[in-house]
Amino acid sequence: MAIRLTHDTDDDFAETHEINVTPFIDVILVLLIIFMIAAPLATVDVPVDLPSSTAEPRQRPDKPVFLTLKADLSLSVEDTTVARDALASALDAATRGNRDERIFLRADRAVSYGNVMDLMNALRGAGYLKVALVGMKNRDTR
Repeated sequence: MAIRLTHDTDDDFAETHEINVTPFIDVILVLLIIFMIAAPLATVDVPVDLPSSTAEPRQRPDKPVFLTLKADLSLSVEDTTVARDALASALDAATRGNRDERIFLRADRAVSYGNVMDLMNALRGAGYLKVALVGMKNRDTR
């Protein structure tokens, strides 16, 4: 044990140059616990048993062919309105006869599922088997 026998008046008010990190560590640990509890609650999971796929993701083509089904059930290939019986020839012209090219199908929200399936069957009948469905991203439904 050490005893100090002299009293220096200059040492009584000396500044301490140390940071007390204990409160900082306490705050960090509390925040860590809060985030560990809140992170799993922030994700919304829908229980679906999805099949696995070994296909590699493909890049979008430079000039995709869009087929649009409007609310009044009229069809457009790119920006040109076409009749349903002329769909195959319009798609052949847009794809230059390449039936392996992917067709991007856009359908209005008001169109029923049955009408979309009828159009997909017409695409299959025309020989276009690669169809991608196009949707809006982050659209508010209120």
